[in-house]
Amino acid sequence: MPTFQEKLHTYAVLAIKLGVNLQQGQTLVIFAPIGAVEFVRSLVTRAYESGARHVYVEWFDSYTTRIKYELAPYEALLEYPMWQADGYEELAKQNAAFLYVEVSKPDLMKGIDPQRLQTASKTANAALTGLTNARLTNKVSWAIVAAPSQEWADKVFPAIPQEERVNALWEAIFKATRVDLADPIGAWKEHASTLETKSGYLNEKQFKSLYYRAEGTDLIVELPKDHLWVSAGNSNQQGTAYIANIPTEEVFTSPLKTGVNGTVRSTKPLVYNGVLIENFSLTFEAGRVVAYQAEKGQDMLKTLIELDEGSHYLGEVALVPHRSPISDTGLIFYNTLYDENASCHLAIGRAFPFCLKDGVTMSGEEWQQRGLNTSLTHVDFMMGGEDLSIDGIMENGETVAVFRHGSWAF
Repeated sequence: MPTFQEKLHTYAVLAIKLGVNLQQGQTLVIFAPIGAVEFVRSLVTRAYESGARHVYVEWFDSYTTRIKYELAPYEALLEYPMWQADGYEELAKQNAAFLYVEVSKPDLMKGIDPQRLQTASKTANAALTGLTNARLTNKVSWAIVAAPSQEWADKVFPAIPQEERVNALWEAIFKATRVDLADPIGAWKEHASTLETKSGYLNEKQFKSLYYRAEGTDLIVELPKDHLWVSAGNSNQQGTAYIANIPTEEVFTSPLKTGVNGTVRSTKPLVYNGVLIENFSLTFEAGRVVAYQAEKGQDMLKTLIELDEGSHYLGEVALVPHRSPISDTGLIFYNTLYDENASCHLAIGRAFPFCLKDGVTMSGEEWQQRGLNTSLTHVDFMMGGEDLSIDGIMENGETVAVFRHGSWAF
């Protein structure tokens, strides 16, 4: 039975060798909260062992961020340290890899004026457009992994003694990322192959649209001509394969911006800007959100939808079977990286250029002409469950079962 330290070591190896797939002589940038220091030290060690030239750690603290959002003058929320943003963009040009360590605190921003949160988010997203575009066009390798916090563990495991919760969340993370298996990298390669089979089938079909049906959901999502379904693996423009999300259970593409019609109901909570949004629905006409409501977090949902014009449209369609290692835990993680891999989901905002044939070589104007949405944001929300059915509709009107009872029908 592996010890905790052995599993932490394996998790770090997965992030470095499988996630960003760091190459000899390459620079790695790690964005991480101070609460993940032990894990980050392991990541740095594994990176240098893998031949990293430099490892730069960009530390942040969610509590000091909250203090700023609460007390700083409003004008300060309109400013971003461009020396920092320009530095990231320069590192991207030098083929650095970027690794993001998420440590959730689901209720941290509760009580902060949603307008202030929206302003700060919009400012940061605009400043970091260069780095974002480098990721979206596969110029760089990047990945997201997660580590526990006490606050996150308290939310996920309220029924067990508090002193046991962080360890329980670590074990859930190890299980979801296949760290607990005898050969995690081999298991990941097999899993990636399975997902690639699904994406290959969908790419062959080239459905004109998808029709979703479930309780509270009746939605048609058109897909652009020459769309591409993408699964676990991707490759940067240097030809290096990487896996952006660890864990991942999804096969995804980007929809036609103006081709979404109907209503969709969320099936899991969404944590956005540190605020919980629960039991919400969105109604679309010609792609645009025309109505929305939430039982909890209505004001925060409003700031998300109204961040910019593009946040009124969708940028991602993702298929995840209801029966998956993460879903089978029966847990709600209150963290999008995990909950989105336990449920079919959609994303508000920016589309993925690499989900369109030759999209990574196109300009932003060409993306829009081909029907992809642009926005400063990209926020996934969960809308799948065991009652979900999805039909693929061919150009000739033929209907093909894609999902039945929440899982793959092929």
